[in-house]
Amino acid sequence: MTSKKVIFISLIISFFITAIAFAIYYYIDKKTPEVITKIYDSEINRTDKNDFPFQYVIETPRVPEKLFFAGERVPLENFDVKERIERELISNTYWHSSTLLVLKRSGRWFPVILPILKKYGIPDDFKYLAIAESNLENVVSPAHAVGFWQLLKKTAIQYGLEVNSSVDERYDVEKSTEVACKYLLKAKKKFGTWTLAAASYNIGISNLAKQIKRQKTKIYYNMNLPDETSRYLFRLLAIKTIFENPPKYGFSITKEDLYKPLEYDVINVRKSIKDLGKYANNLGINYRTLKIYNPWLRDNYLKVKRGKIYHIKVPKPGSIVIIK
Repeated sequence: MTSKKVIFISLIISFFITAIAFAIYYYIDKKTPEVITKIYDSEINRTDKNDFPFQYVIETPRVPEKLFFAGERVPLENFDVKERIERELISNTYWHSSTLLVLKRSGRWFPVILPILKKYGIPDDFKYLAIAESNLENVVSPAHAVGFWQLLKKTAIQYGLEVNSSVDERYDVEKSTEVACKYLLKAKKKFGTWTLAAASYNIGISNLAKQIKRQKTKIYYNMNLPDETSRYLFRLLAIKTIFENPPKYGFSITKEDLYKPLEYDVINVRKSIKDLGKYANNLGINYRTLKIYNPWLRDNYLKVKRGKIYHIKVPKPGSIVIIK
């Protein structure tokens, strides 16, 4: 074959390859906008998954038409208020793992918290404050606030809790809930609304009072506060909204999925315990189980002063399986 024929054949092949590539590019360029338009077309029936190229759809969670916190109306007719609650709804709806876990934990801890709120006359909605503070975990903040209700050492001692290297009652859910209730009652008495009482839990009573004086308003929604406090109540509202109708916000959870309350007996301890590991074994449990039921025990011993009584919880016989 002559060199001229080789060149001619090469040119023909190159022409066909170019033509095919152009046709493919033209097809994709024309079809892609149609696909994109279809995805964002509001007329699509969202229940028909065959209309979508993806199985997972991201959409804006719907803000309820009416919303109340502790019986106090949220002014959703104000665009700023509505956008702030929408922001927190989006954050908590799509932060799946965190919201799902706290939904499960609520089955264990709301039965503990709610009777104490009722005892002090605190509205039920404040159970969501514990979620905003700690996600119902005994966590420690960078500012060294501790427990479900994130109590600072000074505040805890002021309200009568014991805080030292071996005992820290901020980790005791019942006792720390009582402190939170007393604080909220004090704040409600000072500011007049539960909304401001909730805000003060985040920023502090004295700091909120300064902002009220400075800004000449006692309406939380009109106040220009630090970002964390500005978002605080809206996070409570978002959590409340999701908890009141989890499936509406994409959470498929049943009663069986919830963590069960801890069943326990109480032992009154009047003498010091030198070794809590040995003590736990003598009770037929283990050190970890003892700490799960009594997280306020912060060391491996318990020193009991004369006249002092500590109440240690132990699992009811048969309520859990002990690994041996």
